[in-house]
Amino acid sequence: MDEVQVVVSHSQRATLRVGDVFLKVDGDPAHAAVEVRAMALAPVPTPRVLWHEPPVLAIAAVRGQALGVLGAPSPASSAAWAAAGAAIRRLHDAPLPPWPGPRLDDLAAELDRECAWLLAHAVLPAEVVRRNRELAETALRPWAPAFVHGDLQITHVFVDGDEVTGVIDWSEAAPGDAMFDLATLTLGHEERLDDLLAGYGPGADRAVIRAWWSLRSLVASRWLIEHGFDPDAPGCELDVLRARMREP
Repeated sequence: MDEVQVVVSHSQRATLRVGDVFLKVDGDPAHAAVEVRAMALAPVPTPRVLWHEPPVLAIAAVRGQALGVLGAPSPASSAAWAAAGAAIRRLHDAPLPPWPGPRLDDLAAELDRECAWLLAHAVLPAEVVRRNRELAETALRPWAPAFVHGDLQITHVFVDGDEVTGVIDWSEAAPGDAMFDLATLTLGHEERLDDLLAGYGPGADRAVIRAWWSLRSLVASRWLIEHGFDPDAPGCELDVLRARMREP
C-alpha cells in the first residue's frame, strides 16, 4: 500500500500524495472550481483531473521534476527554462478566462497594508521596506490583461529533460499582468531570467518584472509567517528584498 505523503498543509488547504494521485483539500470550494476550469482552458500541459467532490480535488501526478525550489539553485537546463518561457507565452496569448482578475486599486491597497505590517512588526529594517515599496510602484500601472497562472512558483512547473510536462496549482488563474507570472517563476532565481525570456520571446518588460519581485515579496511575507513558513530562509522572500538594496 502506498504511504500518504503530506505535500503542504496549513489552515487554508492541504495537499496529500498517495502514489500517483494528489488529493487537494481546500476550505474554499471556489479555489478548486477555478483550478478545474483553468486547466481545461490552458493551452499548456496540466495534470489530469481524476475526480472533484468538494472540498476534495483529485489529480494525477505529472511526469518529470519541478524546475527547482526556492532557496536553492535550479538544476534545470537553460533549454528547460526556455521551454518554460515558451509555454508561458502560449498561456499569455490564449483567450482570457471568463472570470475577473485582480484590480489595480486592490493591489495598491494590499501593498500599503503589508508594508505597514512589516514595519510595525520590525520584520525588516525600515529602509529595506521603503526601498522595495518604491521599486514596487513600477508594477502598479495599467496592463493589458493576459491569461495568467497567478501563482507560477518554480515548484509549479515540471520538466522532463528539456520538455515541459506539466504546470500545476491553478487556483489563482485569472486575467492579469503577464509580467507577474514571469516574476513569480524567477523569484529568487533572477539569474535564470535570460533563459526564461529566450523562450518567452518579445514583449517582456524587465523593469516591471523586477518591480514584481519586490511587490510579491512584500505582500507574501506576512502570510508565510502566519502560516508556518519561513520567508527568511536563504534565497527566499526576505533575501529577495534585501538583495534589491544592492541595486542602483
